[in-house]
Amino acid sequence: MKLKIGYQELIQEAMAEIETLSLEMASDLLVDTNVVFVDIRDVRELEREGMIPNALHAPRGMLEFWVDPDSPYYKPIFGEGKRLVLYCASAWRSALATQTLQRMGVPNICHLEGGFSAWKKAQLPVAEKASKSHSG
Repeated sequence: MKLKIGYQELIQEAMAEIETLSLEMASDLLVDTNVVFVDIRDVRELEREGMIPNALHAPRGMLEFWVDPDSPYYKPIFGEGKRLVLYCASAWRSALATQTLQRMGVPNICHLEGGFSAWKKAQLPVAEKASKSHSG
């Protein structure tokens, strides 16, 4: 089977349309109360690897539903006008997710260069996954 567009092309197209935040810039924003780091990885990844301190866990499969005020799953934190920094393991899922939310009209959104694996490799702060997800 030959696809019209493969995942690599989808990611390249997304990267051309979205803002990618460097690790250095992102780490400087850790203390900014107007910034929310959004971890879109699977819960098992968080339990195994940890996460960026104070990040909000928003599973990739629920993201569009959590940001849309018309959705029964809406989480108010997404409507507070804060800068959203999405990340996953290697910046593939976060690139596609950032592009989708940007298309939906979510303002002030970007994603983390290299994802959480690059964050850890750079020895930036890592927290254990909280036992209970944020409810928003």
